[in-house]
Amino acid sequence: MSATLELAAGVTGSLGSIGYGLAAIGPGIGVGIVFGKGTEALARQPEAAALIRSNQILGFAFCEALALIGIVMPFVFGQ
Repeated sequence: MSATLELAAGVTGSLGSIGYGLAAIGPGIGVGIVFGKGTEALARQPEAAALIRSNQILGFAFCEALALIGIVMPFVFGQ
């Protein structure tokens, strides 16, 4: 038990980077879904390409906003 506490006391660095790594999983999956379903929709209805592409860009922007919030939050609540 005491060896574990000694090892834990030796851990240094920013846990914010681990938090961001975990927070980036969700937007990464979201971006994959947005572009995967957008490509599927373009294959099914090529005449709606302009509408589908604009919706893809909007979905991508929302997913990336979540990633940016994820990189900021560990620094805000870190100390």
